[in-house]
Amino acid sequence: MPELIDISIKNQVLEYRGKSGEVLACYPISSGLNGVGEQEGSYQTPRGLHKIRAKIGAGLPENAILVARRFTGELYTPELHKLYPGKDWILTRILWLSGCEIGKNRLGSCDTMRRYIYLHGTPDSTPLGGEPASKGCIRMRNRDIIELFDAVPVYTPVVIRED
Repeated sequence: MPELIDISIKNQVLEYRGKSGEVLACYPISSGLNGVGEQEGSYQTPRGLHKIRAKIGAGLPENAILVARRFTGELYTPELHKLYPGKDWILTRILWLSGCEIGKNRLGSCDTMRRYIYLHGTPDSTPLGGEPASKGCIRMRNRDIIELFDAVPVYTPVVIRED
């Protein structure tokens, strides 16, 4: 069995599992505020089997601000949050997901990659591990996304499940 990222929407937890299924790391997350679903424009977190299609942000400093998958040259600060209080910040690293199930999360209006669904860093002040709050992505602590990013290769399987 390959290494696996296992995300529980119900528990708001991401487990990184080794080749024999053992839990190597466990992180609190926040998934989509609008619940789960696969349709484009829904701002829901897609379910099912995915894979990491791209890793973006290697070597960037913690709190690096990413817009359209590019480093802006700025670092997130509480002062920036005050200027843009409703912004959904994408920070530090991106693990860009691609769906593996045609008609469910791949191709057409349900395509995870075309929906720009990521595992990504978020401000440290963002609550994680409780209620869903993102726009469909999986938010993680910056230090956690750095650790996971460094541990997993491209094409690592990712399962997103409701239970």
